[in-house]
Amino acid sequence: MTHILTRIATPMVTVMKNDLSRRMILQTTLAVPLIASPLAAFALSEDAAKTLVEQAINDINTAIETRQSDASMLEAFEQIFASYADVPTIARYCLGADARSASQAQMRSYTRAFARYLAQKYGQRFNEFQGAKIEVNSARKVKSFIEVKTTAYLRGQAPFEVAFLVSDKSGQTRFFNLFVEGVNMLLTERAEIGAMLDRNKGNLDALIKDLQSQA
Repeated sequence: MTHILTRIATPMVTVMKNDLSRRMILQTTLAVPLIASPLAAFALSEDAAKTLVEQAINDINTAIETRQSDASMLEAFEQIFASYADVPTIARYCLGADARSASQAQMRSYTRAFARYLAQKYGQRFNEFQGAKIEVNSARKVKSFIEVKTTAYLRGQAPFEVAFLVSDKSGQTRFFNLFVEGVNMLLTERAEIGAMLDRNKGNLDALIKDLQSQA
């Protein structure tokens, strides 16, 4: 099943490129945000959520093991994000209140740049985790989403828990957040995007260019 790990900083702390650690590179964006409403109609089954997690893990593993070029790897991870994560919702959540004042054109550009940024940020580290694996253990309903608990095994390290939150609120079954040993990936990325926006003096177009330059 596999290896998807990436450094998750403590919420409200900026994650720097050279500050990634082996212990926490398990958020391919696969992961991402969507605060599911407890009043939403619930149709997603626990088995369907577990299947999604397993399929995502298998696709990531395949991309890593084929050892493609950097450009091909980036493209592969972008496709994985598009297939398994609610990227538009994640991108909007990470932008925070500034998303309300953004134009539709800006949001489209930002979302595309954000997706490539995530693919680059996490995908470039995955080749370091050959031989690691993630086992899917259980799934349970929590309000209007399903929590899928897994155990990650890295060489030379103690196993640790990774929880995937899955919802079909967007109309498709997708990951909307990820916790590694209790650390919230969604809040981590929101803090990172917020810090980048601050560096660009609140200018969304400048943030988009910043994200594009990092991909």
